[in-house]
Amino acid sequence: MQFKRKDLLFSLCGLNCSLCPSFVQGTCPGCRAGSHCAAVCPFAPCSVEHGNVSYCFECGEYPCRHYDGVDKHDSLITHKNQLKDIEKAKQIGIDKYHEEQTVKKQILDELLDNYDVGNKEIFLCLAVNLLDIEDLKDILNKADLSTKDMDLADKYYYIKQLFNDCGEKRGIELKLRRDGYYG
Repeated sequence: MQFKRKDLLFSLCGLNCSLCPSFVQGTCPGCRAGSHCAAVCPFAPCSVEHGNVSYCFECGEYPCRHYDGVDKHDSLITHKNQLKDIEKAKQIGIDKYHEEQTVKKQILDELLDNYDVGNKEIFLCLAVNLLDIEDLKDILNKADLSTKDMDLADKYYYIKQLFNDCGEKRGIELKLRRDGYYG
């Protein structure tokens, strides 16, 4: 049996793929058969062994050993909320979870259209992934009102400061941990 994925927006292990810089840039093939992610990920072959479950929480062995330390390191996307996010998807249902992530993706698209200076998508994806929707909306509204006459670089640094201030207030560090989890 080959590894198969239908949902390319939320990974089987709990990552918000639609908020990943590689996905946003169109350079990520997603976690599906033949992709780099599927090749190095312990969750993909485990899914196959357990009947190609769509999400790990559908497996009778969830949470399993593959989750040990999974939220301690990042790859191209933050893993900080991986356990929290998959539990949330399990609790509220995947459709409701997708609705929330669609709102976050719309916020991210607006940020990329109006605040990205061309190479800051990693930070913007990270902020949208880790902060809650209400904080994101508040920050975006404040920045939209306060940055009307700023050039793009100043707008980006202004909103970045708002994100960092919010993260600090919430105890969330908006920085990828580059020591790597997978191979």
